[in-house]
Amino acid sequence: MQPLQRVRSKTVVIDSTNVDTDQIIPARFLTTTTKEGLGKQLFADWRYLADGSPNPDFALNRPEAAGCQVLVAGRNFGCGSSREHAPWALMDYGIRAVVSTEIADIFKNNSLKNGLLPITVDETTATWLLTHPGADIDIDLTASRLTLPTGVSVTFPLEAFARHCLLNGIDELGYLRSKLDAIAGYEAARAW
Repeated sequence: MQPLQRVRSKTVVIDSTNVDTDQIIPARFLTTTTKEGLGKQLFADWRYLADGSPNPDFALNRPEAAGCQVLVAGRNFGCGSSREHAPWALMDYGIRAVVSTEIADIFKNNSLKNGLLPITVDETTATWLLTHPGADIDIDLTASRLTLPTGVSVTFPLEAFARHCLLNGIDELGYLRSKLDAIAGYEAARAW
C-alpha cells in the first residue's frame, strides 16, 4: 500500500443514496484476485451504455472529473455484500478517499485495510460538498481534518490503528511483520 498522509484534490460527486457494492463493482467482475485493471469496471453499469460506450451523463465520464481523487457520495455508500473488489476498483481508478454522511461498516473496514480513506462528515458539510462538485478540498489524515475551499474545516472520526496503517502504507499483516523482532524476543524469553 502507498502511504496516505494528505489528499488535495477536486471532488467528483455521485449524489445517490444506498450505493451498494454491486453498483461500485458488479459481481461479474469479481473473478479476478488481482487489483490491477478493476478501475475500468468501476460503476460499469452506470459508466457505460449498452453498446459499451461511455455514458456522457455519468459523473466519472465528465471531463471535469479527470484526476479527481475524492469521491463525494450520498448517504449509506458501500452497503450490500462484502467485497474487497469495491475499494480495489475505486483505488485502481485513482480515488483515494470517499466522503459521505454514512458509509457502510463492511465497506469502511475493507477500505481501511486496503488503503482507501472513508470519511464520514456531518450533514451540513456533506450538503455543501454534494452541491459543489469539483470543489478543491484538502484532507489532512494526520489531523483527521477535511478543509473546504471556503476555509471551513471539519474533523472526521478515524480509529488510531487505522490512521497509523494508512499513514505508514501498511496493512494489518504489514504491521505484525514490523513487530517480528519484538515477537521473537518475547517468544525466546518465555519459559516453556
